[in-house]
Amino acid sequence: MQIEYRPEEYKNIKCDQLVFPIFKDDRIDSSLLRDLNSTTNGLLKSVLASKEFIPELHKTCRFHSPRGLKARSLLLVGAGKKSKLTPARLREIAGTGVRIARSNVCGTIAFMIRGIQTSGLAARVATEGAIYADYESDIYKTRDTEKRDLKQFLLLFGRRTSGKEVEENINRGIAVGEATNFARTLVNEPSNILTPKKFAETALESGSKVGLAVRVMEREEMEELGMNALLAVGRGSEEPPKMVVLQTQAAVERGKKRKPLRALIGKGVTFDSGGISIKPAEKMEDMKGDMAGGAVVLGSMIALSRLKTREPVIGLIPLVENMPSGNATKPGDVVRSYLGKTIEIINTDAEGRLIMADALYYARTLGAKRILDIATLTGACIIALGHVNGGMMGTDQKTIDQLRKNCLITGEGLWQLPLCDEYRKAIRSEIADIKNVGNRSGGAITAAKFLQEFTEDTPWVHLDIAGMDIDHDGRPFACKGATGFGVRTIVQMIAPL
Repeated sequence: MQIEYRPEEYKNIKCDQLVFPIFKDDRIDSSLLRDLNSTTNGLLKSVLASKEFIPELHKTCRFHSPRGLKARSLLLVGAGKKSKLTPARLREIAGTGVRIARSNVCGTIAFMIRGIQTSGLAARVATEGAIYADYESDIYKTRDTEKRDLKQFLLLFGRRTSGKEVEENINRGIAVGEATNFARTLVNEPSNILTPKKFAETALESGSKVGLAVRVMEREEMEELGMNALLAVGRGSEEPPKMVVLQTQAAVERGKKRKPLRALIGKGVTFDSGGISIKPAEKMEDMKGDMAGGAVVLGSMIALSRLKTREPVIGLIPLVENMPSGNATKPGDVVRSYLGKTIEIINTDAEGRLIMADALYYARTLGAKRILDIATLTGACIIALGHVNGGMMGTDQKTIDQLRKNCLITGEGLWQLPLCDEYRKAIRSEIADIKNVGNRSGGAITAAKFLQEFTEDTPWVHLDIAGMDIDHDGRPFACKGATGFGVRTIVQMIAPL
């Protein structure tokens, strides 16, 4: 799909569908709406007066061959109250227009941007919304697939604006939108296709293509280093574990400029059966998505490289498959982590924190001065926050505050949970330094406390995105399936505009 800025008036744009957001508290006598109403011979006033269209968020009303417009159809999209419009909501409204266009087999769509005064930001989020909406998760269907005829997405403004600024932000939106969809595709892949080996190969190919330095650690190197927590998780599988290491160009050249290094770490369990502590059969198929954190880190690193970030960033993705077998780690086993701390494994289904533990310390040995990890870590986080917000904890309050503030731009909700020292009592072990799981109380927090043991004094943020990685219902602006939750958050954190 080609995305362009058009400085012409909306009424002169030839397209299959003109998307026009309408606010619930819009005044029909405002200059823009008065003009639209006059151009269409009173159509807008008539449809609002008859209640045929109520401008509630994502509600739509479509008109064929509207008088006065060169567009083949006019789509009114409800934008809710103007006072509640955020960049995140504008992204959704643009996506809603694209989804309707796809279902009506439109080739060209023009989107009138309203409500956000910063033209560049508005262009960026509308672009991201269009790309996000123009995606389907039916990658293995051989029949009944939706036709994808959308060729152009045109951005319109009802005021004079800087074409250069808009074009730059369109390019940024394309980079972030495509990286998000790339992460979605990885999460949607079945685990018989996306094994740790295949994930590592994909990272090597896709990362190298955009200028990242990429290498893959094999089992032998991890054994030599003593990454026994990570290795313990993969013991039950015939698929060998991997560790992907990605570096931005600035990270490769960091020795010359001495900028502090930031690390991103994403959980990469390509399938989680629970191991010996096996999960119930119901919904176990969703465990192909237990590598969503790793997919997000890969997607984010690709976007950052495309945006030519000057920040030195490394991305680490520990990759394993957690399976039961005669070689599998058992409840009650004790392993020595890469840091040297010993871990009593109480539950083999608390595996993500084990692979993350070794990756966290490895990041520190590489010189990371700030760490952010992202993982589908605990079902307890879903109980606490549902499918609305991801959990956020850590010791880097400055970054936590920034991430929370960015939610209005990214549309990816995050909520900080406490990380008091009292929670560590739950993971004390009688025979080792720490155990990998406590009781059911505060499970998302005690999992984070476990990770904190391996970050020690390094400023660190943990994002628990369990419940946010897959959308089972679909939305007006997106299909069902993987969400790519976290890519926009990470890119906005490292490369804000």
